[in-house]
Amino acid sequence: MIKSIEHKVKLHNGVQIPQLGLGVYLVEEGKTIVDTVKTAIQLGYRSIDTAAFYANEEGVGQAIKESAIVREELFITTKLWNDDHGYDATLNAFETSLKKLDLEYIDLYLIHWPGKDKYIESWKALERLYEEGLVKAIGVSNFHEHHLERLMANANEKPTVNQVELHPRLAQEELRQYCKEKDIKVEAWSPLARGQLLNEPTIKYIANKHGKSPAQIILRWHLQNDIIVIPKSVSPTRLKENADIFDFQLSMDEMNQIDQLNMNERTGKNPDELLF
Repeated sequence: MIKSIEHKVKLHNGVQIPQLGLGVYLVEEGKTIVDTVKTAIQLGYRSIDTAAFYANEEGVGQAIKESAIVREELFITTKLWNDDHGYDATLNAFETSLKKLDLEYIDLYLIHWPGKDKYIESWKALERLYEEGLVKAIGVSNFHEHHLERLMANANEKPTVNQVELHPRLAQEELRQYCKEKDIKVEAWSPLARGQLLNEPTIKYIANKHGKSPAQIILRWHLQNDIIVIPKSVSPTRLKENADIFDFQLSMDEMNQIDQLNMNERTGKNPDELLF
């Protein structure tokens, strides 16, 4: 049983990532992001997931500086935005992110969306950053199987992580199985389906049985499926609640009941339709 927020998952290159982290999409730059990240760190979170597109990398960097935790204990992820694909553009975009975060290295750098075809060129730049030690691990986000197949056919390094929309309404079972076979870890963004599942009767029933909230049940489902998960919240109470999922376990029957909720239903874009 996964017993604490300190639990880590080993990537295929040996780097370890906390299985539960904080996502900061739509968290406003300035005081909000600084306070949110500092609170999360105080509560035991060690993984922070941001992106160039989120426009809050500077605040994340400031919070890291102001927290009492040494840099090596934190796991920081950021991502390459769609406007910055291409070899040189990727290197420039990474440098900008590194400066904004005010860090010497990034733990995980992801290609945010595949788009049409430039991601091969961008990946070559990520491989260079990895070779130079500026990034501890490289990966992708929102990649379907066919994107991964094409990438790996043209790559020296395979992705360590594929971060995708994933929750009980979009279980991504085939993609998860494919990634497992390739030793690529799956990470869930929008793990709570943007709050749309919090009133789902099955989940509420299981939550009542365990004396937990629906969000805690869904996050526990992710953990027990070996999924890395980065729920977002700016509320200190919710941040604490999201981290309080290590003192119970869902039964096989409960896991199966939640699995039955899958409808292949997205809250975000299908990567095959977001072309650039």
